[in-house]
Amino acid sequence: MTLHHADHDADEVDRLVAAWHQERPDLDVEPLQVLSRVSRLARHLDRARRASFAEHDLENWEFDVLTALRRAGEPYELSPGALLRATLVTSGTMTNRIDRLAAAGLVRRRPDPEDRRGVLVSLTDAGRSRVDSAFADLLRRERELLASLGKHEQQALAGLLRTLLVPFDATDTGAH
Repeated sequence: MTLHHADHDADEVDRLVAAWHQERPDLDVEPLQVLSRVSRLARHLDRARRASFAEHDLENWEFDVLTALRRAGEPYELSPGALLRATLVTSGTMTNRIDRLAAAGLVRRRPDPEDRRGVLVSLTDAGRSRVDSAFADLLRRERELLASLGKHEQQALAGLLRTLLVPFDATDTGAH
């Protein structure tokens, strides 16, 4: 096996695969060509996300809750149950998260006019501003991660990854 392809430099995965071919020629290690790269890219994405959130004084979980509210559209509010489904956490965890975000002035609770016992959680102006800035910054960092690919290559890669993920998404129980 050669260490690099026609017009690309060898990467760490090429070296890893070559070493496994040498040490275990009896095994088909080709899945590493894709999945080790996906794993390595996920680590780079995680670093970019953490850096973006830290720059905007947000934790990962705060970003998740705030973006769920932001995606809901005007008036940027959801019930705690809808937030549970959007973020896949337990009820007690969500209550704690809403409490902390409310104390920080990023969300507020109000009675649900259609359910006397229920409440709605909505973004404050400060929460909307913070999540919009953090999201724009995250997208900038993600574009940098993809900069070596052209638009058509990015679309092709997205399609291939979608094909891989659809069966998992269809059977995902939300246990992460």
